[in-house]
This record gives sequence, structure tokens and C-alpha cells, in this order.
Amino acid sequence: MISRRGLLVTGGASAVILGAGAGGAAFYANGPGLSKAREPWSEAGKSFGDPRIDALAYAILAPNPHNRQPWMFDLVGEDRIDVYIDLDKRLPATDPSDRQLTIGFGCMLELLRMAAAEKGYRAALTPFPDGQPYPRLSGNRMAQVAFVKDESILRDPLFANVLARRSTKEPFDTAKPVDQASLDATLAGATGRLDVGGTVDAAQRQRITDLAWLGFMIEYENDPTRKESIDLMRIGNRAVVENPDGIDMGGVQMGLFKMTGIVSHDGLNTKGSQAYNIGIDLYREIINSAMGFAWIKAEENTRLTQLEAGRDWVRMNLAAQQAGLCIHPLSQILQEFPEMAQPYKSIHAELGATVDGVVHMLGRVGYTKFPAASPRWPIESKLIST
Repeated sequence: MISRRGLLVTGGASAVILGAGAGGAAFYANGPGLSKAREPWSEAGKSFGDPRIDALAYAILAPNPHNRQPWMFDLVGEDRIDVYIDLDKRLPATDPSDRQLTIGFGCMLELLRMAAAEKGYRAALTPFPDGQPYPRLSGNRMAQVAFVKDESILRDPLFANVLARRSTKEPFDTAKPVDQASLDATLAGATGRLDVGGTVDAAQRQRITDLAWLGFMIEYENDPTRKESIDLMRIGNRAVVENPDGIDMGGVQMGLFKMTGIVSHDGLNTKGSQAYNIGIDLYREIINSAMGFAWIKAEENTRLTQLEAGRDWVRMNLAAQQAGLCIHPLSQILQEFPEMAQPYKSIHAELGATVDGVVHMLGRVGYTKFPAASPRWPIESKLIST
């Protein structure tokens, strides 16, 4: 029996093309491609005439929750960057304490540090110079970064993987296991003080898979959290190019589905609809294809450990890329909204978190073809002043 995934990819596409007619199909086939939304990946490495902007061009390629790209940068004087958050980019339903967004800033700041070193600069970081904001992030600075010329600064060998780095949101090849050596190479990318771990053990892998699936379904069936994600879906190339953040659902085929109403924001948000059920089937295949897991724990949940978790996560992502291993964060089970409380406790128990500790990141690992780069806003759109 053909799956909903198969229906969407084959029969659905045929029906759309036939129903749209030559004119409609040609419009989407010849509509805007995604190259414009991916230009920042090719802009990195060019000289902007300021080493801070040169480094930021790499930093903005960092992984971050829902690809919100919440950072803004104020260039102060000749050698400083003040880093702020765009408060409109927060995720109040799925990330009520802004923990995940802070982790994203940690990823970005680590790429900034690595890129600065490539240019012979030490990026001296002062996190939260105006104090650590609780319970939500505020308009205060997330970090202050001073660029100090230092020709003796060591280049980071993982930097070579920055432009190839991906968060692979596709099903993995279940016929290709992940060996312990490849997992260890991924975990070795982390160099901080947090507790990094992973598993390829079949029994534990199944337990974590079951909890990850439960976490996904709780987020998906809870109206506010589901709607928050669906509202951020950019369906079709035109939507992605016009707004290159959020959840990328580009491609000519997806544009055709949008044109004929097979896929829409309302349909995805309507329980029991074809689109709603397709979403469940697609993510079931993704989660159940996990061939191993990697995670990051901290003894306490502070803004500083959140930044450190981001630093370790992006380094693990780069190390995985170097080893040819795909990695994909599964954040649902770690979210702190009330309906997730019980499985949240269960995953913390499974991974051995302490009473006051926290699992900051959990990701599945495996093998498949690396996807194209995710859309990004250009660096100039993230500068407060130049």
C-alpha cells in the first residue's frame, strides 16, 4: 500500500500538474528558485572590508531553533560587536523560557570565534554584559565581543566544515548502522565543560526513539505549539525567498501543492486533515530512522550553560559533517511547556540528568544524503549600524 509520503511525492504531484494546467505548472516551475535565499552561504568568505563583518558572515550560518535567526549586531567603534536578540523572533509556545534560542546564540558565537581566528583575530567574548535575563530574554545585550589582533591565534580544524554543515531533517538509511568510532568522533567535537554523551545501543536507542516520538506527538497535538510551528512554515519557493527564516518547505513541487490547496497552513493546522496526517507520517519515518543519538547535559540550567551547550552542539555538528555522519536535533521532548512535563522527566531520567541538571540538546544520528543549505537572511539585514 502506498504511504501518505508516497502519495504526496508521486500521485499528488501528478494530480496537481494535471489540474493546474500548463500555465499554472509553468508559473511554479519557472518561479523563483531558492538560490537567492541561500546566497549568504556563498557570501561567506568574501571580504566586506571589516573583519567583524567577515566573521559575522560565517556566524549567521549557525543552526538555531526553527531557523529564526534571532540575532542582531551593533558594530561599535573599530573593534567591538554588541550582540542583541530580536525579541519578535522568540518562540513563546515551544520555548517559553527562551532556553533553546539562547543555545542558538551559543552556536552562532562559536562560529564567530572560529571565523575571527581564521582572520588572525581573537574574539574576546563577554556573555550577558548587562546581566543574565530571567525568566525571559530581554532587550539587553546577549554578548559583547571585542576583536583583538593576534597572529598567534590557533585556527580551528573544524572550521573547514562550516560551509558544508547541515542539520539533516530527512529519514536516515536504516540499513546502514552507525559505528561507535563515528559517534565518538562526533562527540569529540565538543571541548567545553558540559557532559556530552551518545549511544548506538539498540535497546537504549529504541527507548529514546519512543520518548522522542511521544514528545513530537505532544507538541503536534497541542494547539498552541503546533500552530507556532505551522505559522513559521514557508510553503513554496516564493514564500522562502520572501522570508528566508522559519521552516523551509520550498521546492517546485511544494509550490504546486500550495497552489492547488493540497498543502496550506490551515490544512496543516486542522486535526484529521490529509495534510495534518501527512505531517505525522513524515515525522514518524524521520524519528524511527534514528541509528543512534547524541546529547548534551549540564549540571544546572543557566543562561551560561545554554550558551555553552550551543557552542558544543555546533562543534559536534561540524565534527559529524567531517565524519560523513548526519545529525538532526530532536528538541520537542526537551521543551518546558506544561503538557511536556512527564516525558520531559522521563528523557532526563533515561539520560541520567541530575536532579538540578538539564538535557540541553538531543539529536539523532545516521546516514543519508546531505541536504541543501538552509535559507538565511543576508548579513546586512542583521546589522543595526555600520
